Parts: sequence; structure tokens; C-alpha cells
Amino acid sequence: MDDRIVGTLLAAACGDALGVAYEPSSEPRPVNGKPAMLGGGFGHYAPGEYSDDTQMAVVIARVAADGSDLRTDEALDRIAAGFVEDWYGGGATDVGAQTRSLLSQATPGGGAAQLRRIGAELHARSGRTAGNGSLMRTAPVALRYLGDANAMVDAARAVSALTHHDPVAGDGCALWCLAIDHAIRTGELDVRVGLSRIDTDGYWAARIDEAEAQPVSAFAPTSGWVVGAFQGAWSAIVSGKDLRAGIVAAVDGGGDTDTVAAIAGALLGAAYGASAVPAEWRSIVHGWPGLDADGLAQLALRCARRD
Repeated sequence: MDDRIVGTLLAAACGDALGVAYEPSSEPRPVNGKPAMLGGGFGHYAPGEYSDDTQMAVVIARVAADGSDLRTDEALDRIAAGFVEDWYGGGATDVGAQTRSLLSQATPGGGAAQLRRIGAELHARSGRTAGNGSLMRTAPVALRYLGDANAMVDAARAVSALTHHDPVAGDGCALWCLAIDHAIRTGELDVRVGLSRIDTDGYWAARIDEAEAQPVSAFAPTSGWVVGAFQGAWSAIVSGKDLRAGIVAAVDGGGDTDTVAAIAGALLGAAYGASAVPAEWRSIVHGWPGLDADGLAQLALRCARRD
């Protein structure tokens, strides 16, 4: 259990750090299925440095780590402050377009209610608030509520809604969290395990079928969307024979490479554990606010109250 708990956060961070060099317009591209932690990318990262995908997950994890109930106003206010004041206000170097449009309008001290209001206004204007930014950071929610599916679903949706008003984003987060929970407890990879709780009209079941029938690259053009990122991550997982192969497939597939690899890494790490993360990745992964592999491991265990 501990190995899988740690693997959830560590493999997500490693997938993130592996993918930053290979986002669109970034060079060099993966060669012969062997991407490396080169750094660079849109955030001009150091080799092994993870990006906003893991940075935002760390904000959530630090609140979860003290045992806070992420469904409460107090906890959501603390997460909102972490996003607005600590991370974005502290000079985040790479911020997704939808998240930036929301956080740039927020003021310190406004709390969760302010973010939800801005998000609702953004959705009313554009109708497009289902980006991949809440799915990429959802893993700590699963760690906080292991074995409690009802609380997990509610918390995943609540944390998603801080920045992503569209309920489709919250549903994607809930499904991925339930799959992470199942993987940690059983060692099995099954993204359908939560469908009975979420998918009342068959929408997500059909999207999962598509992911299993097509290569990762088929979802690269839509990987900025929560559904496309979900599909790309699951396609990478089912195409790979182990943790490393799944994360590499996510990067090789193109599109929003760091995010898709981080999403895939969280579920792969939950099934295979930290012990399956390649040593060369573990040795250099690091990032805001000063965490390395050991720091990520300690944070993951605290989220699950197994410190």
C-alpha cells in the first residue's frame, strides 16, 4: 500500500517532468520511443523539474496532508489561497490558458467562492471551462479518501470546480480518482470501476472504448480538453506493458505531453508503485516548492495519513 501511495504522486511528477520538453513548439522531440528529462519547454524548466501539473497537485496535497476534509469551505479556501497567492502569485512559470484566465482575475483573500464566481462568469462567456487542468492535479484527492468512494467523488468535483466550472471536468476527476483508489488497493488498472457512480448516460464508457481502440496520438489534438487528456492517458496505459512504457507512450503520443504523462503516471504509479519508477527519473525529479522524490513520497503518505 505504501509503495503504491507514494507511486501515485511520484510517477505523476516524473511523467510531468519527462513531458515538459516535448510539448508542441518545444524541441527536441522524442526519438525512437526514448524521451528524456531534458527540461526546457514552455516553463524553461531544469532537467528533471516538474511543471504546473504537479505544482498544483502539491497545493492540494499540502491541505490534504493535515487531514483536512477537502469538501469543506475552510479546506477549499486554503486550496484557493495556495493557487492564487502561493503558486500563481509566487511567480508560476507555466500556467495553462484556462487556469491563467481565471487566476489572473482573482485577488488575494477571495477564497474558493471568488474562484467559483470567476469560473462561472468565464463559462457563461465562453462555454469552455472543461480544460485538462483539474484532471492533471486530482491525484491527492484520491490519496486523501482511500476506501471512501462517496467522499472521494464529492471532493474531486469540489476541487475541480475551483477552476473548472464545467461538470464534465469534475466527472473526469472523479473517475480518475476512483481508478487510482482501486489501483492502490488491488494493484489493478481499471478506469471503468467508477462508471456506475458517474456515467449515467454512457458518455464516459464510450470515450473509454475509443481510447482503447485508438493510439495515443489520436488524442493529441484534443489533449487540452479534459476528455481528450483522459483518453490519451488511458490509451497510453493500455498500450504499455508496465509503468515506464505507459508514461513513455503518453509522451510519444504528442499534444499536451507533460499533462497527459502526469495523468497517466498517477494511475500507473498507483498500480505498480514507486518501486517501478525508473531510478534515473527518481534521482533528478524535483520542483516547486523545493520537493524532490523523497519529499513527494513523504507528502503522499501524509495525504493518506500513513506517515
